[in-house]
Amino acid sequence: MKKRCAGYALDYIKPKMMIGLGGGSTIAYLVALLREKQMEITIVTPSVQTAQRCREAGLHVVPMNEVFHVDVAFDGCDEVDEQLNALKSGGGIHTKEKIIATMADDYILLVDESKVSQKLTFKVPLVLEVLPEAQTKIKKEVRRLGHEIIERMSQTSDGYTYTANGNLLMEVTLRSAITTQEVLQQFSTMVGVVETSLFSQIVTKAIVATADGKRIIERG
Repeated sequence: MKKRCAGYALDYIKPKMMIGLGGGSTIAYLVALLREKQMEITIVTPSVQTAQRCREAGLHVVPMNEVFHVDVAFDGCDEVDEQLNALKSGGGIHTKEKIIATMADDYILLVDESKVSQKLTFKVPLVLEVLPEAQTKIKKEVRRLGHEIIERMSQTSDGYTYTANGNLLMEVTLRSAITTQEVLQQFSTMVGVVETSLFSQIVTKAIVATADGKRIIERG
């Protein structure tokens, strides 16, 4: 299903384009397909693994700080709703993914039906990228709002997970019956939070692989 979904993305890619790529297994399939096509394109990605795969595939990769415009960008997600609000909590690179997304003419999610909800359920935690100096302050504020919050622990060392920018990743289990708009209101102006893993008014399309083909969710 993921490989098929990646295949649908090729319809949006033309030679000479600047292409943004996120992380994850669906994007890995897309990189493999791009290698087969041997198109003359340029790749920008916040993912170290995706960048490595692209270079191994012979694709030209440029650093993010050299880019100001992206023709089309592709990514996966943990959950997306019919209004194209999405949660991208797993990888912890959501801040840089948002930078690429907002530079792109088209920011397209590649998903299967299991990732699509009528409205976001927040069944996975909301992830915050937090300045280390604000760690205690943010925990107190989030708990005051009625949510649970913990630091994301590193899988490779005895300690917290930090981003490439030296910031903490903190996972928020949201209280039930909260809306996307409430989440935006509560967290978008919280001082000390660099970014959240909620993408709202950023995604332009979702290509959804179904049992018998695909469907496209587009911004109305």
